[in-house]
Amino acid sequence: MSLLRVLPLVLIAALLAGCGSDDDGNTTLQVFAAASLRGSFEEIADAFEDQHDDVDVRLNFAGSSELTLQISEGADADVLATADEPTMAKVADLLGAPATLFASNTLRIVVPAGNPDQVTGLADLAGLDLVVCAPQVPCGAASTRVAQAAGITLSPVSEELNVTEVLSKVTSGQADAGLVYLTDVMAAGDAVEGLDFPESADAVNHYPIARLDDSADAELAGEFVAFVAGADGQAILREAGFAAP
Repeated sequence: MSLLRVLPLVLIAALLAGCGSDDDGNTTLQVFAAASLRGSFEEIADAFEDQHDDVDVRLNFAGSSELTLQISEGADADVLATADEPTMAKVADLLGAPATLFASNTLRIVVPAGNPDQVTGLADLAGLDLVVCAPQVPCGAASTRVAQAAGITLSPVSEELNVTEVLSKVTSGQADAGLVYLTDVMAAGDAVEGLDFPESADAVNHYPIARLDDSADAELAGEFVAFVAGADGQAILREAGFAAP
């Protein structure tokens, strides 16, 4: 098992070249995944390693748009999982196989435990310190769609590059409310409350995964994709709150 599962990009670029060998002689598989997949993919990576001797899965988490930019600029990766299809399409020419949809996720309003501002829907966010994802990332695009469906204009005090940072602003008290995925609310536990709202049905995000064309071990990368889409991977994703694709 890898002692350090999540590495900064600069270390990944310096030490890894897609599938390769580590100091123990194991094959390394570099997986880039959307920030909202962190908990689930850490479990999936462990389960995949348990079924594949001498394989170490290295995970790099960030906002989907940031990941596609890194790959476009030459970062080595074997597998990419994004939080929506339009973002995956940005690197369509770098994929080694068509992307597979493996999960879906829906926005929730997230507020501190106890809901001190008595938020019940999107309209109640006016006048609060609201944090959302930036519009160029999937959770931000979804936030724009729900606002349009509700016929309102959101006025966030901050726009973050991934959904994890939005959640962090709320849990740390830097924001009164945010828009995050259901899975993020579940992962935060008792620290927050997640509020459903009808417009969320207009902005369901579907997650694709694919192996990269320049992977040094296309077969292994394909096996990881199949594992995520298969029964074991799907069970882990459902437990975290992801819905079927």
